[in-house]
Amino acid sequence: MTKQTQNSRVEIPDSIAGGSGRKPRGTGVGVSNVTARREDKCPDNEGLMEAVVERGNMTAAYKRVVGNKGSAGVDGMSVEELKPYLNEHWGRIKKELLEDRYIPQSVLEVEIPKPEGGMRKLGIPVVVDRLIGQGLHQVLEPIFDPEFSESSYGFRRGRSAHQAVEQAREYVAEGYRWVVDMDIERFFDRVNHDVLMALVARRVKDKRILRLIRRYLQAGIMIGGLRTARAEGTPQGSPLSPLLSNIMLDELDRELERRDHKFVRYADDSNIYVKSRRAGERVMESITVFLARRLRLKVNASKSAVERPWKRKFLGYSMSSEKRPRLRVAKQSVKRLKQKVRDICRRGRGRNIIKVIEELSIVFKGWVLYFKLAEVKNVFDELDQWIRRKLRCIKWRQWKRPYTRAKNLMRRGLDEARAWKSATNGRGPWWNAGASHMNLAFRKSDFDRMGLVSLLDTILVIRNS
Repeated sequence: MTKQTQNSRVEIPDSIAGGSGRKPRGTGVGVSNVTARREDKCPDNEGLMEAVVERGNMTAAYKRVVGNKGSAGVDGMSVEELKPYLNEHWGRIKKELLEDRYIPQSVLEVEIPKPEGGMRKLGIPVVVDRLIGQGLHQVLEPIFDPEFSESSYGFRRGRSAHQAVEQAREYVAEGYRWVVDMDIERFFDRVNHDVLMALVARRVKDKRILRLIRRYLQAGIMIGGLRTARAEGTPQGSPLSPLLSNIMLDELDRELERRDHKFVRYADDSNIYVKSRRAGERVMESITVFLARRLRLKVNASKSAVERPWKRKFLGYSMSSEKRPRLRVAKQSVKRLKQKVRDICRRGRGRNIIKVIEELSIVFKGWVLYFKLAEVKNVFDELDQWIRRKLRCIKWRQWKRPYTRAKNLMRRGLDEARAWKSATNGRGPWWNAGASHMNLAFRKSDFDRMGLVSLLDTILVIRNS
């Protein structure tokens, strides 16, 4: 049997879709109404594993995992192979989960470059473990999320990085013009399993769920074909990691609220807003001690600071120093975009310029949508000019010989004398790309017709809509 949602063609495995529609045993709580009232600090949820394997929950988890695609784990199974595998093995997997016998497989470790330099470790669970982890997440999120701080914005439904940035700006506008910008050193690699499990156990009473989460945390890491045991940390890449990170850092949020601080947290990025440098230094010192003693986490001193907000970045944004600050794109974010453009243009030296523009435009559309809150517009105009110069540089390199350059400049509207003078000037590609002859040969309107996304034009349309 195949089920299909209105906006998706994801096929549901017969083994899941054809299961019983009975409510789970224990509390009679289905996945759709697993909630935790604020006044009930220890909900009776000893039947949560039944809610995890319940048909509706696993169907939703399957759609999410297949929709996310993703790479294969250590077993090499792709998301396309998940359906036939579940049709054959789901009965056994479900039985092992209910009987507390399921053992997650090792996580495949890969490294990807960090935007600011260095490498970030990602863990890729096998696709079956991603399915079960997603099912766990869907059942646990309604239990924990209602208790999370209003100042927590990362990995939460209905909350976004844009909301976090706007709240940070509001605190500065209210007079909190110093920020304690706190970076937790290798947070996802250093999460203490015992501390985390103690926090989870406050609200989860089903021992099978607790043991399964610990098995996920302790699943080995496969690096270069060798398995290494995991003693701490939660792998980035697991569907459970975002929720577990919020459970862990909710303790920090509670401490900051107890002290009546103004703060914004997005995942492991925490900014605390105060009214003086001295107050900020006291907060930095005391919170560093709190994190070390209570959560066994270490503050990265080299990346943390007490500073003016307009001298720091938060989620890619910075702000102006006016009484009512204006948001702007942080210098580091501009630098990262320029590096992406350089990489694409370097690959595009032998390609049709239209293909290069198509690749660039995909990047620009997402970038502008993320930085649509920026109110300082000159950076968009400066980037547009720089990008067009990079594209003119590609054309100048492709023309190679003076004769070809002169001929093409004449085709683009320059008179013969000027075309030959420009083609034989002996200057390098970057100088020529910024010179008046190439600006006349390739105007902004020409790039618009080629489909190049203008950052400034796009941001103005977004802001005026």
